[in-house]
Amino acid sequence: MVVQAEMLGDPDYMRHLGGHALSREEAWRKILCGVGLWPLFGFGYWSVERREDGAYIGQVGFADFKRDMTPSIEGLPEMGWVLAPSAHGQGYASEAVAGALDWAEAALAGREIVAIIDADNAASIRVAEKAGFSIREPATYRDESILLFRRPPV
Repeated sequence: MVVQAEMLGDPDYMRHLGGHALSREEAWRKILCGVGLWPLFGFGYWSVERREDGAYIGQVGFADFKRDMTPSIEGLPEMGWVLAPSAHGQGYASEAVAGALDWAEAALAGREIVAIIDADNAASIRVAEKAGFSIREPATYRDESILLFRRPPV
C-alpha cells in the first residue's frame, strides 16, 4: 500500500495518468477497485511483485471503467499497468503485461483488448507495442487527447 500511495501521490509520476497526484485515500480506493472488478467482470488487476524479494512494485490487469470517451471502449477489457519508478527500465512492465496477456488469451479468448496511453508516455507506448497493441488511434477522454491502442483478438 505504501508504494502505491507514494507512486500515485507523486505529481511527476501522475503526469501521464490523469495529471494530478492522488491522496493516500484515493490510492487505497484504486487498489480496492482492482480487486472489486473480479466478481463483476471476471477480470481485474493483479499486484506485481519483484521475484527476488517479493517487494510490491505495481499493478497490471484489465478493467471496464465505463469511461466516457470518444471513441467508446465500454464493454471492452481495458489493459493497464502502473509500476513504481524504482522498477522502471528493467523489463518488469513488459514481463507483467506479457503474463497478464497470456492469462487473457485463455480467459478472454476472442476479445479485443484496448489500452489508453498519454502520447508523451514513450515507455508505456513501447510496452504496448511490444505486447501486440498494433492499432493506434487518437481519442478524447475528459476533454483531453489521448492515444487508444487496440490489440486484436487472439
